[in-house]
Amino acid sequence: MKYEFEGKTEKEAIEKAMQELGLDRDSFDVEILEAQRGGFFKKGYVRICLHTSDTGNKSGDIDYNSPRKPRVRREPESEEPAEVEFESATIEFITTLLKKMGCDCTVSVERREKKKTTFVVETNNSAIVIGKKGKNLDAIQLIANLHSIKLNRSDPKIILDCENYRLHHEESLIRLAYSVAAKVRNTKQSMLLEPMNPYDRKLIHATIGESGDVETNSEGEGLFKQIRVSYRGKR
Repeated sequence: MKYEFEGKTEKEAIEKAMQELGLDRDSFDVEILEAQRGGFFKKGYVRICLHTSDTGNKSGDIDYNSPRKPRVRREPESEEPAEVEFESATIEFITTLLKKMGCDCTVSVERREKKKTTFVVETNNSAIVIGKKGKNLDAIQLIANLHSIKLNRSDPKIILDCENYRLHHEESLIRLAYSVAAKVRNTKQSMLLEPMNPYDRKLIHATIGESGDVETNSEGEGLFKQIRVSYRGKR
């Protein structure tokens, strides 16, 4: 016999079917009839079809007079359902944003960490997505983090990458930090670097901070500040 149920996710639809029909998960097969992903203001849904066997019932119908399993309210398993919904909504938002920029792309989750989630963009228009010195990528990442506030995310947790730009950029910053530190050490003269965002400055501070005779300080106002690298001598 076939029965149809709807839910926000496939798991929710299956659990609803198990509670309504009083069946175990192993006693039926699931066929996804329709899956609609939610938009910015509308949640998606999944409609499934259950194929049950006729064992124990010659007519193949469910005996609704027989005792059913009581409905049990299920608490969410940790934060996984919320994370899945958050990731799906973020992927759709970034994809829509890039398509409006004229870039056909595929967005997926690359890495999940406690404090952040890294999304990667695959596209033939990577130069447009990344932009000069990664400014477009940073801007899209900022917009995605602002959008996450609408998804009940109070703090930014989204890292956006394309063509491994983040990794290559970090490597170039580390090389720059070592090179500038060596020049300051040799000349004993301070050097002022170009304005950087907070993440890049933090990486420069951390890299040069490992040496004992060179120090760094941020100068300027606003989000993009400059780093001054100075010689302080051995202590």
